Amino acid sequence: MDKFTKITGVAAPLPLINVDTDMIIPKQFLKTIKRSGLGVNLFDEMRYDSDGKEIPDFVLNQPAYRAAEILVAGDNFGCGSSREHAPWAIKDFGIRCVIAPSFADIFFNNCFKNGILPIVLPQEQVDILMKDAEKGQNARMTVDLEDQSITTSDGEVFSFEVDPFRKHCLLNGLDDIGLTLEKAAAIDSFENEASAARPWV
Repeated sequence: MDKFTKITGVAAPLPLINVDTDMIIPKQFLKTIKRSGLGVNLFDEMRYDSDGKEIPDFVLNQPAYRAAEILVAGDNFGCGSSREHAPWAIKDFGIRCVIAPSFADIFFNNCFKNGILPIVLPQEQVDILMKDAEKGQNARMTVDLEDQSITTSDGEVFSFEVDPFRKHCLLNGLDDIGLTLEKAAAIDSFENEASAARPWV
């Protein structure tokens, strides 16, 4: 998993509440088990019309936000079904951080497991960040996980909370497999001792 330390980039505003996982990645794209290739279908039904042509008004289709690395969203982001394809699609598009007043629990947890930092802030702070994001590609935010801070394009700084264990995992690029591999020596030692003690197993 890619490490997350600090990013400075364009933030895309998505001032919608209750954005569910089917809006993030519709069900017809859930056949794959690969984590790559889903970015093109992120927010598919909002990004494309029935003929597959881009809808110019949608934020991620606008030139200023095509390379967005941060998403500022509304309340209850990631609700609905528990599909892990949702964070896969967000990450594959290039978004590494989602900021919202609240998240659905399963989506929130899945973000950390896929190298995305979900940040919960009070609504009034999200409103300020949303307005900053609406300035376009010249308004670049900085999200610093080590310092647990967000800096707007105007230099205003907001602090955020993050679970220490999850922070450690993101800073070091550790998913569940990576965490297990950190204990590889202890696992090998246990297996060797177990084999010696019970060779018939």
